[in-house]
Amino acid sequence: MKLKGKRVALLVADLYQELEFWYPYYRLREEGAEVVPVGPEATTYKSKLGYPAEAKRAAKEVKAEEFEAVVIPGGYAPDLMRRSPEMIRLVREAYEKGRVVAAICHAGWLLASAGIMNFSSIKDDLIHAGAEWVDQEVVRDGNIITSRFPDDLPAFCRAIIAALG
Repeated sequence: MKLKGKRVALLVADLYQELEFWYPYYRLREEGAEVVPVGPEATTYKSKLGYPAEAKRAAKEVKAEEFEAVVIPGGYAPDLMRRSPEMIRLVREAYEKGRVVAAICHAGWLLASAGIMNFSSIKDDLIHAGAEWVDQEVVRDGNIITSRFPDDLPAFCRAIIAALG
């Protein structure tokens, strides 16, 4: 229980990538973290395949200092998340306060919109936004942790756990 007493905001919106949400959700809980799904609104969102995930809190109701980390799954959800000023605010505040900000795959869209960045299937988007793209399963740059795609989830979660532990 390396993460007992730690709180993690796991962002969610419609069209999230199933593995990139549920794998960190259960892996971080397994280590003792309290994982709080946060969405643009406190409601149920459907994944790319229609699986439901309930956001327990709306972004407008939370502050970055409530959490030790913010984890952003990919899918098409990050493009929807970055349309929410409150989701952008939460990610930017977490970064500015030195919290762990972890993003996988298309979650880089939200990092770019929040003015922080680092990524793969959206490599060109991020390079044009000023990021340096590295083809590795996980990259840690200060308090930012990034990974390329679902196959990187084990390394992604190990890096989050190490950063929080």
